[in-house]
Amino acid sequence: MFIRNTEIKIVQGDITEIEAEAIVNAANNQLLMGGGVAGAIKKKGGKIIEDEAVKKGPIEIGEAISSPAGKLKAKYVIHAATMGMDFKTNEVKIRAACNSSLKEAEKLKVHSIAFPALGCGVGGFPETGSAKIMAQEIFRHLWFDHPQTSLKEITFVLFDKPAYDTFNKNVLSYLEYIIHKIQQGPFITVDIIIELSAGIVLIERSNPPYGWAIPGGFLDYNESLEDCAVREAKEETALDIYDLKQLHTYSRPGRDPRFQTVTTVFTAKAKGKPQAGSDAANLKVVKPEEASKLNLAFDHKQVISDYISAARKLRSFSSII
Repeated sequence: MFIRNTEIKIVQGDITEIEAEAIVNAANNQLLMGGGVAGAIKKKGGKIIEDEAVKKGPIEIGEAISSPAGKLKAKYVIHAATMGMDFKTNEVKIRAACNSSLKEAEKLKVHSIAFPALGCGVGGFPETGSAKIMAQEIFRHLWFDHPQTSLKEITFVLFDKPAYDTFNKNVLSYLEYIIHKIQQGPFITVDIIIELSAGIVLIERSNPPYGWAIPGGFLDYNESLEDCAVREAKEETALDIYDLKQLHTYSRPGRDPRFQTVTTVFTAKAKGKPQAGSDAANLKVVKPEEASKLNLAFDHKQVISDYISAARKLRSFSSII
């Protein structure tokens, strides 16, 4: 598939054998090349790759630098620091490393780049999450940040069949959804603070950005905000909501690490028994004041704080606050 004039490809194979001007190494911030993809690149391309990279290190986790590719078919190896020497990674580190790799490719003015599954080797990050994070960053880079990119081809190279299947499914379908259904944005979303007698409903996100969140989602074409709120609440919590009231609209750029989103937050009552939907990892009902203790996605900590302040002023939600 294409994003503007750049082809996105998923292949199964050995990244050291790929015909690309630059290949990405999921590196540690010291730029030492031990096992995994880094070890394979060093073994086939020569120790000069590590030696040249180390001269530019150490770097911050999430940053990327480039070195010559030694005996490899590629011209450059882009070393993207997805972890420190503790070999631990997460969504933020992978997102930043992918973004930095693309920026480094633009500096090098290369026409093709090949990525492994960032964070999924030594870092042990789930392949589905890595695929979606990288797809988000590539879309943002090509659609918003560098519409006149030098890149004509971006290839995901997965060594085994299960990893290939995961990326083939999650990268391409995700990008198709963004481009053809959501398009260029800013994207409109809704979030719903669902009030039950025991507290408000939060879901644990199964897709990046990870963390606990107020139920919500993207507005579909030809759908009202209110209808979207009813639909998303049902899909994510199995609850039928009513008595919707708009709380506030949040539009600060950067509130969503994926893309620019503008969300309208509703409060609502509900009928039924809350249950996590298929795209939620978990669900819980908490007192609003306790929500700030959780790892909340987006700007939902601020949203809940504003909700508590508004509720106290109106004294209309005293049963749960």
